Amino acid sequence: MRTKSVGKKKINIVTLGCSKNVYDSEVLMSQLKANGKEVVHEDKGDIVVINTCGFIDNAKEESINTILDYVEAKNRGEVEKVFVTGCLSERYKPDLVKEIPDVDQYFGTRDLPVLLKHLGADYKHELVGERLTTTPKHYAYLKISEGCDRPCSFCAIPLMRGGHISTPIEKLVKEAQKLAKAGTKELILIAQDLTYYGLDIYKRRALGDLLKELVKVDGIEWIRLHYAFPSGFPEDVLDIIREEPKVCNYIDIPLQHINSDLLKSMKRGTTHEKTDALLAKFREKVPDMAIRTTLIVGYPGETEERFQELKDWVKEQKFDRLGCFTYSHEENTTAYVLEDDVPQEVKEARVEEIMELQSQISWEKNQEKIGKIYKCVFDRKEGNYFIGRTEYDSPDVDNTVLVSADNTYISIGEFAQVRITSAEEFDLYGELV
Repeated sequence: MRTKSVGKKKINIVTLGCSKNVYDSEVLMSQLKANGKEVVHEDKGDIVVINTCGFIDNAKEESINTILDYVEAKNRGEVEKVFVTGCLSERYKPDLVKEIPDVDQYFGTRDLPVLLKHLGADYKHELVGERLTTTPKHYAYLKISEGCDRPCSFCAIPLMRGGHISTPIEKLVKEAQKLAKAGTKELILIAQDLTYYGLDIYKRRALGDLLKELVKVDGIEWIRLHYAFPSGFPEDVLDIIREEPKVCNYIDIPLQHINSDLLKSMKRGTTHEKTDALLAKFREKVPDMAIRTTLIVGYPGETEERFQELKDWVKEQKFDRLGCFTYSHEENTTAYVLEDDVPQEVKEARVEEIMELQSQISWEKNQEKIGKIYKCVFDRKEGNYFIGRTEYDSPDVDNTVLVSADNTYISIGEFAQVRITSAEEFDLYGELV
């Protein structure tokens, strides 16, 4: 009876957290649709599945608040069932069951077949690589591996996602081909660690081999790389970025800090000097590359002197894109035994200082783009502007290119040549050529 009643219901998938969760939600939605279920993403439904994030305090808080909101909706009779999956559920299931018992069932990050069974659906192996994408159809995330084998002291991802498992190249190529047939033009490669790709199944770093196959997929025009770990980065990838037009001159490489003592405590496997040498190699091999990084401030032992070293380095390196986060003291990580000795208000002030520096750097770099022509893809229309991106910008996190809709029409998802006419810190304004 349960399966029959579930089968008639609309299932609403709610996604929190990073692009890896977006990908997982898309796989879940594809499986449900193949089972004849009516499924929506972040819309109204009778049954709610919340795909949670448990990475840092702010993400955990958002996930818990979302669960509580839907439990209240259930208690008011607005939804019938609430299921919770994803990283928070994987990491804290016993606590969640105790503290929020009104959730119908909790599932971990690798419990997809069990979750489907509770939704009256069967896991269909023939659907591997199939997804109902929730992004605009012209770009899609391609998750090339799951989990992480790195020992970073501050990071709880291995606790939630398990060890590194690479997806074979042939499976990823088939997935890319299906996406291209559905209209995808830009692939954004994601993983907990792109750098490690292939070591488990091919016994070598095989990101370059994967890229060589993906560029052959008809219909794909851009491929960009996200979340490449600095230690052990495969340098053959730089040659491919430089030589292959489809691979964007862009890389997201989270460096986290630059002080060698803190990097050692963080278990990052690198030093100030090695990091600088790697960045120099990037710029030597691909002079036109946009480098995105993320930093953590307020890690235990980050004195004013060490923070000053970080600031000086940000000024010196002039990253094209940069994000900065406060350190989150996460239980069961190896850094948890350290004293969380930087006050929260100091952490937040340091984020502001770093982002002020980056704002000025970004403004200066954008001024250099005025008068130049760039190939842009257009993601959406907002108000009186079409909003696009260059190959140096990833959706949602980087700069945008705005073209006035007055006397101009651009099809969403199409590429166009744009001359930059003016620039602000994070936005470029231009006109079609």
